[in-house]
Parts: sequence; structure tokens; C-alpha cells
Amino acid sequence: MNRLTDSLQQFTGAELWLASVLAIVLLTLLVGQAVRTAFLQAHRWALRSANPWDEAVLSAARKPAQLLIWLIGLGWVARALNAHWPEPALLTGALQWRDVGLVVSVTWFLWKLIGLVTQTSIRRRTESGEAFDLTTALALNKLLRLLVVVVTAITVAHTLGFQIGGLLALGGVGGIAVGLAAKDLLANFFGGLTIYLDRPFSVGDWIRSPDKSIEGTVEYISWRHTRIRAFNKNPIYVPNSVFTSIVVENPSRMSHRRLKETLGLRYDDFAQVEAVVADIKALLQNHPGIDNSQTLIVNFTRFGASSLDIMVYAFTLTRAWVDFQVLKQELLLDIGRIVARHGAAIAFPTQTLHVATRPDPAPTDAPEPGSA
Repeated sequence: MNRLTDSLQQFTGAELWLASVLAIVLLTLLVGQAVRTAFLQAHRWALRSANPWDEAVLSAARKPAQLLIWLIGLGWVARALNAHWPEPALLTGALQWRDVGLVVSVTWFLWKLIGLVTQTSIRRRTESGEAFDLTTALALNKLLRLLVVVVTAITVAHTLGFQIGGLLALGGVGGIAVGLAAKDLLANFFGGLTIYLDRPFSVGDWIRSPDKSIEGTVEYISWRHTRIRAFNKNPIYVPNSVFTSIVVENPSRMSHRRLKETLGLRYDDFAQVEAVVADIKALLQNHPGIDNSQTLIVNFTRFGASSLDIMVYAFTLTRAWVDFQVLKQELLLDIGRIVARHGAAIAFPTQTLHVATRPDPAPTDAPEPGSA
């Protein structure tokens, strides 16, 4: 550095302090260009490597590393200027803000690294078809970034000369006031934390609530709200605190779909009921789409108002709604054929009207007894 300063002083004829500043700036430019070239070469090498994490580290560190070099160079410039104009307060302030810049650079690197690692993990598992919980991955990403921000804020406050103990105490008192003023926001935050920890549903699940008019597919879970896409394609934004006080049903995690139908035969077909029940039960027991390990019921259950009611109750192996509708149509058509094969028919609401007949009245012109 001294030789470079002397050379610049002889070449430009400038004073020693100005030559020192020029030497520092020139050296910073050279080091910055060298680091930039090294990162580009390392990035080319990372693209050819099978390890995806080195590319994430290099991409996250490239710009923060260049900022670090300039911050260090500016610190040296401040020292060179202080040697010519001795101002301890000015030098202390400059070095203090340089340290703040160094902390921010490290935070920038960690922030980008967490995001890139999360994206890389999700992409790799998606491409490989490996099962993973997207909600948990996004939650960890947010928690780690929140931790980085909190640690950075405390470190910056300490670097600027704040008393951390007093700041934390003040934060505790202020936190009570803020908590009372923003209780809904905090309720949503802890509601989101409950969703991340308990995982009653994840992104991509179909959920519904019998307590609220909420039904659709979960698209996004943030710390404040959950976005649900309804089946009419309208978005529903639900505050997370709502999920701590309502019942949520998650049909996406069902193990089977239930087939529950009531078949009504005519009263004239009473003699065929037993045979129809037996054939329908055999149909379900031998169908490849029905899970025979689950409850399977085909019984004559009651004498209805206008029909003899037969309950058909079973569980299908498919969980997909569209496939279930196709299977249900196939089974109902087969059941209808069974009824027709036995000479019976499906009942429809009927009423039988019985009209009471009166005896004929006696003739009014007949002579009274004893009259002559």
C-alpha cells in the first residue's frame, strides 16, 4: 500500500493524504474486479457440478461480497482522511456506520441464501417426485428469515451504541402496549403459527368448515391470513385467528369415499325385495372399485310412504371426486339393471284414495206401516 501511495504521489504530484485516498480507491476497484471475476468463474464451475448447494451459496454471496469490499475500502479512506484532518468523532462515526454496513451485508447474504436453499429444495423434491410438505418448507423459510432480521436489529442497535438491556426492557413494556393495540394482528400471527405446527391442512389441500361458508383449495398460508381458492375460482382470504375457533374438515386426507344411496321399490314388488338385496350386495362385494375391508351394507330398512326402502352403503377405493362420480354412475346403472331383471321397478311418490260408499236410502214414497 505504501509503495502504491508513493508511486501515485510521484505520478500525480498530489499531497500524501490525497495519494493515499486514490491508492485505496484504486486498490478497492482492483480487488472488487478480481472478486467479481472469481465469482463468475466459480459460478461456471458450479453449473457443471452435481451439487446444487454450491450454486446457491455463490449466488447469495456475490453481491454482498462486493459490498463488503467497498465498505472495507471506505473504512480505510476514513482513516486516511482522519490522518490529515484529525476528527475523532468523525472517524468514530464513519467506522461505526461501516460496521453497520458489514452487518447488513452479512444479513443480505443470509437472507438470499435461505431463500435460494428453500427454492432449490422444493425444486429438487418436485422434480424427483419425492413427497414433502410445502407448507413446512415455507414456514421454515419464514422463521429463519425472521430470526435473521431480529438478530440483525439487535446487532445494529449494539453497534450504534444502544444499551441492549434497556432496549429489551423498553421493548417489553412497549410490547405490552403494542400487543393490546394490535391484538388481532397477534392473534393472526399465533393462528398462523398453530397452522404451521399442527398442520391441519397444507397448501394444495381441499378444506371446508361446517361453521363458516368456507370451502376450497388452500393456495397460500402467510403469518396473517390464508388464501383459499373457492370452487367458483374466487379467492377467499381468511384471517388465521379464525382457524383457532372453528371446525375445519380436510377431505383431501380422506382414506375412502362413501357411497350412500336409498333405493325405493314399489309395494307391488315386495316378493322381489330379498332377491334384489342379495344381488346388489353380491355386485358390491365383487366390484373392483369397492373396498370390502370397510363397512358394506345392503339391507331392506323401512316401509316408506310410497316405497320399500333399501339402503346401499359402501366405501370406494378411489378418492378422486371425478373418478368417484364415474364409479357411482356405473354402480347405479348396474343396480337399476338388477331391479329390472327381477321384474321390479323403482317407486315414485304415489297416493291411493279410498272412497267410502254409503248404503242406498229408503224410498220416501213408500206407505207407512199400518196405513190403509
